[in-house]
Amino acid sequence: MRMPSFHQKTIRQEIQFKGVGLHCGKQVIMKLIPAGPNHGIIFKRTDLKNKNLISATFSNVSQAVLCTTIENEFGVSVSTIEHLLGALYGEEIDNLLIEINSQELPILDGSAKEFVEEIRKAGTKNYNIPKKFIKILKKVECLKGDKSISIEPCENELQIDFEIVYKNSLIGTQREVVNFSKSNLDPIYNSRTFCLFEDIEKVKAQGFAKGGSLENAVVVKGDKVVNEEGLRSDKEFVMHKILDCMGDLMLANYKIFGKIKCSKGGHQLTNEFLRELMSNRENFSIVEFKEKRLPNSPLYAVTSAASA
Repeated sequence: MRMPSFHQKTIRQEIQFKGVGLHCGKQVIMKLIPAGPNHGIIFKRTDLKNKNLISATFSNVSQAVLCTTIENEFGVSVSTIEHLLGALYGEEIDNLLIEINSQELPILDGSAKEFVEEIRKAGTKNYNIPKKFIKILKKVECLKGDKSISIEPCENELQIDFEIVYKNSLIGTQREVVNFSKSNLDPIYNSRTFCLFEDIEKVKAQGFAKGGSLENAVVVKGDKVVNEEGLRSDKEFVMHKILDCMGDLMLANYKIFGKIKCSKGGHQLTNEFLRELMSNRENFSIVEFKEKRLPNSPLYAVTSAASA
């Protein structure tokens, strides 16, 4: 069992990524820079001289169609943040300055695989400052047509139960349940974004996917995968949806302890859900955990305390 880290964490050294933006089609340089405690996750648009900081928080989401975009009060935005934020959620990184010279993150291979590999190479640094968690107190549900997402209390654990339903015969209906203290997250990190072949021209006509290719997305045509290498796992489609969900949950400001169940969800639904959840303090409490050494034992007891 993997216990969550109860102290705030950043990376040990700077990491740089280069690649194309999936939707803008532009070449991008992005740097992950260690940050101190209580800094949070903040993006900095280095192609702009002023008003260029954007906090990664659900209230800053300005658009959530095909990707998640956040925007500051001055209208400066950064998009397709979900795969990196999914990696940060799983690797428990709380504090980071992300410098980027464009309006969109590099898509790399369409997954979070490279982000996680480089974070693990760089290593992480723990601060002796407790991190805060959102503890769910009662069930909250968000419905939109046949799409749904809900959360219920779950003691000191995040669980995501995700279902996708596609008319396409290859994708079909897939479901996966992930317990973050027990599950191997690598299959989630390794899962790539995907689309149906018949949707490509429609998506491009809307101004998206200018940088899309078989190198950064799985394309499904009928009952076959167009990519020569095929799928990385039998459940790559639903795993990628869980990765997206993790990234969007990172925008809650704190990690969440709760049991999430989602059917046919996506970026827009998750953001609406977070806004609903966080709008009422009766839905949750903010807690932090403190380690206390047990007498005559090398082990620690972990206790929680409510925080304002």
